[in-house]
Amino acid sequence: MLKTILSISGRPGLYKLISRGKNMLLVESLTPEKKRFPVYAADRVVSLGDISMYTTGDDIPLAKVLQNVMEKEGGNAASIDPKKASSDELRAYFQTVLPDYDRERVYVTDIKKLIVWYNILMANDIKTFEE
Repeated sequence: MLKTILSISGRPGLYKLISRGKNMLLVESLTPEKKRFPVYAADRVVSLGDISMYTTGDDIPLAKVLQNVMEKEGGNAASIDPKKASSDELRAYFQTVLPDYDRERVYVTDIKKLIVWYNILMANDIKTFEE
């Protein structure tokens, strides 16, 4: 499921892949408006299925991290507000989700982005992260 959910550099939020064209992708915003628009080759697009988080051992796929957050939150939105929480609060929260994350290579901005993405996925009732 995460292979069709995209992050586009320079655009907030997440997008669902609708179709592929010769030189572009047609995507739909995961906001309530569900706005559709083309994304071209010059845009930096990343599938959530291709992202992983740094740990002290092997990198963990984002799907597993999101699954850990969902288990912690019981399938509800995140209990922490990424915009209002301090850096220490965010790191402590992430410590409970992924205890062996690499504290030097995972930045607070990465944790904030993960929580925002998780909340977007929950708001759109996307709760299956593994393929």
